[in-house]
Amino acid sequence: MIALPEINPIIVNVVKGLVGALVIISFISLNVLFLTWLERKVVARFQVRYGPNRAWKFGLLQPLADAMKLLTKEDIVPDKADKLIHGIAPAIAFAVAVLPTVALPFAAGLIVSDINVGVLFIVAVTSLATIPVLMAGWASNNKYTLLGGMRAVAQSLSYEIPMVLSIIGVIALAGSLSLTDIVNAQRGVWYFILQPLGFIVFFIAAIAEMARIPFDLPESESELVAGFHTEYSGMKFALLLFAEYIHMIVASLLMVTLFFGGWHLPVISSILSGVPFYIRWPIEFGILMGKTYAIIFILMWIRSTLPRVKVTQILDIGWKNLLPLALLNIAVTGIVLAV
Repeated sequence: MIALPEINPIIVNVVKGLVGALVIISFISLNVLFLTWLERKVVARFQVRYGPNRAWKFGLLQPLADAMKLLTKEDIVPDKADKLIHGIAPAIAFAVAVLPTVALPFAAGLIVSDINVGVLFIVAVTSLATIPVLMAGWASNNKYTLLGGMRAVAQSLSYEIPMVLSIIGVIALAGSLSLTDIVNAQRGVWYFILQPLGFIVFFIAAIAEMARIPFDLPESESELVAGFHTEYSGMKFALLLFAEYIHMIVASLLMVTLFFGGWHLPVISSILSGVPFYIRWPIEFGILMGKTYAIIFILMWIRSTLPRVKVTQILDIGWKNLLPLALLNIAVTGIVLAV
């Protein structure tokens, strides 16, 4: 028999990484296209309108029409802008938005990289999302874009600390920093029941980190035209838009993973325990995405009903309300575990 050459483990890992990245980017991109249509429909229904309805049935092809328009639109760069940073900021924003999905589990064993400190990795990566926003605002050489970028930094500083502190209770209950272990620890009881205060803090802080209404100060159209991306058009604007929706998907997935049991359901999880992975994975993935889209619908509901909050109110909520509540949640969790 002919002996097959042994494949270098480094090459195998590189190929696995490339395939995983391709699958993740394709999955996220398709979800973003769908969400642009879904959000316009949901907001329209709340405002007693139809929403997109011209491009095929129910306007389902509207995202493709919008994508074609952005691809063919002229790329305008201001004369006095820093052209290098103006060009790379959208690409960095997209890359930073996609990175957390590497450590997010989509089913038992269905994960690109099962990092044993997955929570720390996601917290570290998501904290970088403000940098390309500030780069885009500064590089455009426009006072409105610069103000938008500075607002994004101030808002991120105000809400990132409470959001991270709200996760500590979950980590203490699970006894692990691995997202897979945290999901498996919720097989019986979901942590939003055991950590209601932590969930409320995380939910509000996540909305602020995503800069969605009522916390969309970096873009506020009423006084900053379009905020940090005022001077962007064409594909660069599309990348910034993609990054915004990817943040919403990642935050919703992380919320489901930390507080809503991930892919676990009370009865179905016990039934699936002995099922082969090719049957179990699609069901668990469907459960996870069902929970994720339920949270996304709530975020769209909030956008369509609540007004924008003032800058001073946003900072007060973060420092004076959420931070003490997050610390209180840690203290209560520690006392309960000690007793």
